Amino acid sequence: MAGLFGLLALATEVFDDGSADLAGLANLRRLTDSPGYDAEATIRRDGRIVFTSVRDGDMEIYSMNGDGTDVRRLTHRPGPDGGPFYSADGRHIVFRGRPLAPGPELDDYKALLRDGLWRPTSLEIFVMDEDGSHLRQVTSLGHASFAPFFTPDGTRIVFASNYQDPKGRDFEIYMIKVDGTGIERITYNPSFDGFPMFSPDGRRIVFASNRMDQKPGDTNVFIADWK
Repeated sequence: MAGLFGLLALATEVFDDGSADLAGLANLRRLTDSPGYDAEATIRRDGRIVFTSVRDGDMEIYSMNGDGTDVRRLTHRPGPDGGPFYSADGRHIVFRGRPLAPGPELDDYKALLRDGLWRPTSLEIFVMDEDGSHLRQVTSLGHASFAPFFTPDGTRIVFASNYQDPKGRDFEIYMIKVDGTGIERITYNPSFDGFPMFSPDGRRIVFASNRMDQKPGDTNVFIADWK
Protein backbone atom coordinates (compact mmCIF):
# COMPACT_ATOMS: atom_id res chain seq x y z
CA MET A 1 0.00 0.00 0.00
CA ALA A 2 2.84 2.38 0.69
CA GLY A 3 4.25 1.86 -2.78
CA LEU A 4 0.84 2.37 -4.34
CA PHE A 5 -0.37 5.41 -2.47
CA GLY A 6 2.77 6.99 -0.95
CA LEU A 7 1.93 9.65 1.62
CA LEU A 8 -1.72 10.35 2.25
CA ALA A 9 -2.81 13.85 3.27
CA LEU A 10 -5.38 13.81 6.08
CA ALA A 11 -7.87 16.68 6.10
CA THR A 12 -11.54 15.76 6.29
CA GLU A 13 -14.64 16.35 8.39
CA VAL A 14 -17.76 14.22 8.91
CA PHE A 15 -21.12 15.57 7.75
CA ASP A 16 -24.72 14.42 8.07
CA ASP A 17 -27.28 14.76 5.29
CA GLY A 18 -30.19 14.57 7.72
CA SER A 19 -33.20 13.57 5.66
CA ALA A 20 -31.89 15.59 2.72
CA ASP A 21 -31.72 14.89 -0.97
CA LEU A 22 -28.10 13.74 -1.29
CA ALA A 23 -27.84 15.01 -4.87
CA GLY A 24 -28.58 18.55 -3.75
CA LEU A 25 -26.98 18.34 -0.30
CA ALA A 26 -29.90 20.25 1.17
CA ASN A 27 -29.97 20.66 4.95
CA LEU A 28 -26.33 19.60 5.21
CA ARG A 29 -25.25 19.54 8.86
CA ARG A 30 -21.72 19.38 10.19
CA LEU A 31 -21.19 16.75 12.89
CA THR A 32 -17.51 17.15 13.80
CA ASP A 33 -15.43 20.23 14.43
CA SER A 34 -11.99 18.99 15.45
CA PRO A 35 -8.71 19.95 13.73
CA GLY A 36 -7.39 17.52 11.14
CA TYR A 37 -8.77 14.19 10.01
CA ASP A 38 -12.35 13.14 10.82
CA ALA A 39 -13.31 10.63 8.13
CA GLU A 40 -13.94 7.01 7.14
CA ALA A 41 -17.41 7.27 8.71
CA THR A 42 -19.92 4.43 8.42
CA ILE A 43 -23.35 4.10 9.99
CA ARG A 44 -25.17 1.42 11.93
CA ARG A 45 -28.80 0.57 11.30
CA ASP A 46 -29.89 2.47 14.41
CA GLY A 47 -28.05 5.58 13.18
CA ARG A 48 -24.93 5.43 15.34
CA ILE A 49 -21.77 6.36 13.44
CA VAL A 50 -18.27 4.91 13.73
CA PHE A 51 -15.36 6.89 12.27
CA THR A 52 -11.63 7.60 12.28
CA SER A 53 -10.13 10.73 13.84
CA VAL A 54 -6.78 12.23 14.88
CA ARG A 55 -8.40 14.60 17.39
CA ASP A 56 -6.36 13.19 20.29
CA GLY A 57 -3.04 13.20 18.44
CA ASP A 58 -3.23 9.69 17.01
CA MET A 59 -5.31 7.86 14.42
CA GLU A 60 -8.05 6.25 16.50
CA ILE A 61 -11.61 4.97 16.12
CA TYR A 62 -14.59 6.77 17.66
CA SER A 63 -18.34 6.39 17.63
CA MET A 64 -21.13 8.95 18.03
CA ASN A 65 -24.86 9.36 17.67
CA GLY A 66 -26.28 10.34 14.31
CA ASP A 67 -26.58 13.96 15.49
CA GLY A 68 -22.92 14.15 16.57
CA THR A 69 -23.52 13.76 20.31
CA ASP A 70 -22.14 11.13 22.71
CA VAL A 71 -18.69 10.83 21.09
CA ARG A 72 -16.77 7.85 22.47
CA ARG A 73 -13.17 6.86 21.78
CA LEU A 74 -12.99 3.11 21.13
CA THR A 75 -9.28 2.41 20.49
CA HIS A 76 -6.34 3.45 22.65
CA ARG A 77 -3.02 2.41 21.14
CA PRO A 78 -0.32 4.12 19.05
CA GLY A 79 -0.74 3.39 15.34
CA PRO A 80 -3.06 3.85 12.39
CA ASP A 81 -6.38 2.35 13.53
CA GLY A 82 -9.20 3.18 11.11
CA GLY A 83 -11.57 2.18 8.33
CA PRO A 84 -14.23 0.80 10.71
CA PHE A 85 -17.48 -0.95 9.81
CA TYR A 86 -20.21 -2.34 12.03
CA SER A 87 -21.42 -5.90 11.69
CA ALA A 88 -25.00 -6.23 10.45
CA ASP A 89 -26.27 -6.79 14.00
CA GLY A 90 -24.30 -3.77 15.23
CA ARG A 91 -22.54 -5.71 17.97
CA HIS A 92 -19.04 -5.73 16.49
CA ILE A 93 -16.68 -3.47 14.57
CA VAL A 94 -14.06 -4.57 12.07
CA PHE A 95 -11.15 -2.28 11.17
CA ARG A 96 -7.59 -2.10 9.87
CA GLY A 97 -4.67 -1.09 12.01
CA ARG A 98 -1.31 -1.88 13.47
CA PRO A 99 -0.06 -1.12 16.99
CA LEU A 100 3.35 0.57 16.88
CA ALA A 101 5.95 -0.05 19.58
CA PRO A 102 8.25 2.76 20.75
CA GLY A 103 11.06 3.29 18.26
CA PRO A 104 11.95 4.91 14.91
CA GLU A 105 8.80 3.74 13.12
CA LEU A 106 6.50 5.21 15.76
CA ASP A 107 8.53 8.44 15.81
CA ASP A 108 8.23 8.72 12.01
CA TYR A 109 4.50 8.00 12.15
CA LYS A 110 3.91 10.70 14.78
CA ALA A 111 6.05 13.25 12.91
CA LEU A 112 4.09 12.73 9.70
CA LEU A 113 0.77 12.83 11.54
CA ARG A 114 1.65 16.24 13.00
CA ASP A 115 1.95 17.47 9.39
CA GLY A 116 -1.38 15.89 8.42
CA LEU A 117 0.27 13.00 6.58
CA TRP A 118 0.35 9.23 6.83
CA ARG A 119 2.58 6.67 5.14
CA PRO A 120 0.58 3.40 4.94
CA THR A 121 2.73 0.31 5.46
CA SER A 122 1.96 -3.02 7.08
CA LEU A 123 -1.62 -3.29 8.32
CA GLU A 124 -3.70 -6.11 9.78
CA ILE A 125 -7.41 -6.72 10.32
CA PHE A 126 -8.92 -6.47 13.81
CA VAL A 127 -12.34 -6.97 15.38
CA MET A 128 -13.74 -5.51 18.61
CA ASP A 129 -17.08 -5.25 20.34
CA GLU A 130 -19.11 -2.15 19.53
CA ASP A 131 -17.94 -0.45 22.75
CA GLY A 132 -14.25 -1.09 21.98
CA SER A 133 -13.87 -4.07 24.31
CA HIS A 134 -12.58 -7.55 23.46
CA LEU A 135 -10.16 -6.34 20.80
CA ARG A 136 -8.66 -9.24 18.84
CA GLN A 137 -6.41 -9.56 15.81
CA VAL A 138 -7.83 -11.50 12.85
CA THR A 139 -4.95 -11.50 10.31
CA SER A 140 -1.20 -11.85 10.76
CA LEU A 141 -0.07 -11.53 7.15
CA GLY A 142 2.70 -8.97 7.60
CA HIS A 143 1.61 -6.88 4.61
CA ALA A 144 -0.97 -4.19 3.83
CA SER A 145 -4.39 -5.64 4.62
CA PHE A 146 -7.18 -3.09 4.77
CA ALA A 147 -10.79 -2.14 3.83
CA PRO A 148 -12.46 -4.94 5.83
CA PHE A 149 -16.20 -5.61 5.75
CA PHE A 150 -18.33 -8.25 7.49
CA THR A 151 -20.38 -10.79 5.60
CA PRO A 152 -24.09 -10.28 6.40
CA ASP A 153 -24.08 -13.21 8.86
CA GLY A 154 -21.06 -11.76 10.69
CA THR A 155 -19.03 -14.97 10.54
CA ARG A 156 -16.47 -13.86 7.95
CA ILE A 157 -14.67 -10.75 6.75
CA VAL A 158 -13.74 -9.64 3.24
CA PHE A 159 -10.76 -7.34 2.84
CA ALA A 160 -8.03 -6.25 0.43
CA SER A 161 -4.39 -7.29 0.77
CA ASN A 162 -1.13 -7.44 -1.16
CA TYR A 163 0.34 -10.26 0.91
CA GLN A 164 0.78 -12.68 -2.00
CA ASP A 165 2.65 -10.19 -4.20
CA PRO A 166 6.40 -9.99 -3.41
CA LYS A 167 6.48 -6.47 -4.89
CA GLY A 168 3.51 -5.38 -2.80
CA ARG A 169 1.63 -3.75 -5.68
CA ASP A 170 -1.06 -6.27 -6.56
CA PHE A 171 -3.99 -5.99 -4.16
CA GLU A 172 -6.59 -8.75 -4.25
CA ILE A 173 -9.74 -9.42 -2.25
CA TYR A 174 -9.67 -12.15 0.38
CA MET A 175 -12.10 -13.64 2.87
CA ILE A 176 -11.33 -14.95 6.34
CA LYS A 177 -13.32 -16.26 9.29
CA VAL A 178 -13.59 -13.92 12.27
CA ASP A 179 -11.43 -16.29 14.29
CA GLY A 180 -8.56 -15.81 11.79
CA THR A 181 -8.83 -19.21 10.11
CA GLY A 182 -9.84 -20.30 6.62
CA ILE A 183 -8.41 -17.48 4.52
CA GLU A 184 -9.60 -17.66 0.91
CA ARG A 185 -8.63 -15.60 -2.15
CA ILE A 186 -11.63 -14.13 -3.97
CA THR A 187 -10.22 -12.13 -6.93
CA TYR A 188 -7.49 -13.00 -9.44
CA ASN A 189 -6.59 -9.83 -11.29
CA PRO A 190 -3.02 -8.55 -11.90
CA SER A 191 -3.71 -5.02 -10.66
CA PHE A 192 -5.75 -3.48 -7.83
CA ASP A 193 -8.94 -4.94 -6.34
CA GLY A 194 -10.17 -3.51 -3.06
CA PHE A 195 -12.83 -1.90 -0.87
CA PRO A 196 -15.23 -4.87 -1.01
CA MET A 197 -18.75 -4.72 0.45
CA PHE A 198 -21.66 -7.15 0.46
CA SER A 199 -25.27 -6.31 -0.23
CA PRO A 200 -27.41 -6.74 2.92
CA ASP A 201 -28.86 -10.00 1.59
CA GLY A 202 -25.38 -11.37 0.81
CA ARG A 203 -26.24 -12.05 -2.82
CA ARG A 204 -23.88 -9.49 -4.34
CA ILE A 205 -20.42 -8.10 -3.73
CA VAL A 206 -19.27 -4.66 -4.89
CA PHE A 207 -15.66 -3.52 -5.06
CA ALA A 208 -13.24 -1.07 -6.69
CA SER A 209 -10.74 -2.24 -9.29
CA ASN A 210 -8.17 -1.10 -11.85
CA ARG A 211 -9.23 -3.89 -14.21
CA MET A 212 -10.47 -2.90 -17.68
CA ASP A 213 -8.81 0.51 -17.27
CA GLN A 214 -8.51 2.89 -20.21
CA LYS A 215 -5.26 4.23 -18.81
CA PRO A 216 -3.02 3.01 -15.96
CA GLY A 217 -4.45 3.88 -12.57
CA ASP A 218 -8.09 4.19 -13.64
CA THR A 219 -10.30 2.86 -10.85
CA ASN A 220 -13.92 1.87 -11.38
CA VAL A 221 -16.64 0.15 -9.39
CA PHE A 222 -17.67 -3.44 -10.15
CA ILE A 223 -20.46 -5.65 -8.85
CA ALA A 224 -20.76 -9.43 -9.03
CA ASP A 225 -23.19 -12.12 -7.92
CA TRP A 226 -21.97 -14.00 -4.86
CA LYS A 227 -22.19 -17.77 -5.06
